[in-house]
Amino acid sequence: MKVQRERTGRKRKQRVAVAGLAALLSSGALMQASPQETKTKEKEKQVLTTQNKFYCNIKALNPAERTRHKQLTEKLIAGRTEIVETEKGYEFQYSPSNVSIGELADWVAAEGKCCPFFDFHIDLEREGKVLCLRLTGGEGIKPFIRSEFQVPAK
Repeated sequence: MKVQRERTGRKRKQRVAVAGLAALLSSGALMQASPQETKTKEKEKQVLTTQNKFYCNIKALNPAERTRHKQLTEKLIAGRTEIVETEKGYEFQYSPSNVSIGELADWVAAEGKCCPFFDFHIDLEREGKVLCLRLTGGEGIKPFIRSEFQVPAK
């Protein structure tokens, strides 16, 4: 009788385990991802990892500096006459009559404190008629620039 109970107990446990496995399989929880799904998930993971290495240190600026920087950022975003995508980032072009070199330099100085991962380039071109701000950085910087600087999708 003891042997019979042990066998029945084992069979009951086996049936429960099989039923649980069947439930997991039908829910899709244990299904193997296709190679395409695996590639897609890896790309998404890579993008998230890349984007997460770029973040702003908001404590780098005091409240007055943050207020001024926000005003300048809004002015620079609104005042762009052209946006040029480059190999390593973006170039924003301005008319010197709307944005001064001093304002651009102030913005770069503040932005460099909170976002030190950027490389900044300021150029005055076409005989002083075009003021350019080029933002570049490490691999994966472009999506961050597009997001933070409201670069419209093509």
